[in-house]
Amino acid sequence: MAANGIEVRGGAAPAATPPIQTEDELALVKRCVLLGIVTRVLDHDIRVVDSSGMKLPRFYESFLRGIQDRVLLDLADLRRQFRSRGIKIYEEKQEKDGLLAKYVCRGYHHEFYMLWGFVKAESERTLKQYLSK
Repeated sequence: MAANGIEVRGGAAPAATPPIQTEDELALVKRCVLLGIVTRVLDHDIRVVDSSGMKLPRFYESFLRGIQDRVLLDLADLRRQFRSRGIKIYEEKQEKDGLLAKYVCRGYHHEFYMLWGFVKAESERTLKQYLSK
């Protein structure tokens, strides 16, 4: 028996269990992926407003750019949090049925999948939050 009360057989110590990813960390990754989608949606809508025959295109464009600026500021804040928590998204793959995100959290690889219907609903909910601020 070892001095600390843990018996080691065969000269190898028991394998350490990997740290569990917290719900907060998963929520940060999900939010970052969704804000990336929202940014692309806003880019598209700004281009559409520019080329449309609207009566006040500059007004709508500046409105959308204001929202886009706030989204980009939140993305920058998320990236700072990622650095401090050891999180990095290294792949986002758009598949037929949804979006797959692969990331590293404190040295351990994780992935999650969101169906397109969920991505659309969450993107709309996120945009509504920015409109109500």
